[in-house]
Amino acid sequence: MSANETRDLIEHAVERMLNELPALRKLPLTFQLELRGRGDKQLYRVQLPGNDSPPSIEKGMGEDAKLILGVTRPHFNQLADKGTIAMWREAFRGGHAHVAGPPQIIKLIVNVVERHEARAAARRH
Repeated sequence: MSANETRDLIEHAVERMLNELPALRKLPLTFQLELRGRGDKQLYRVQLPGNDSPPSIEKGMGEDAKLILGVTRPHFNQLADKGTIAMWREAFRGGHAHVAGPPQIIKLIVNVVERHEARAAARRH
């Protein structure tokens, strides 16, 4: 997969996530995405502007990143294409994805996800 195709895939994954969790659209955040493959890592800097503008995605280290999101490449490809919040949660539980960074930022994102899931469950009942 070329660098441009990977960048497009990352943008698609971010847009899917933001469409499912619109509250995160308001959060300005820069994170480093580590795509782990067979013996190597591809690094991308992803910046969410905190408004309706598209994310900025650049190949390379995100030295100003607040979070580091690591995902195995095969799982990322799946999640980017068809991933839901529940599928991302399962990837974290299964060890295919991990996040590192300040606990308060991670907790904020987890709270947004949990509220979203609670509202979705309430609508089903």
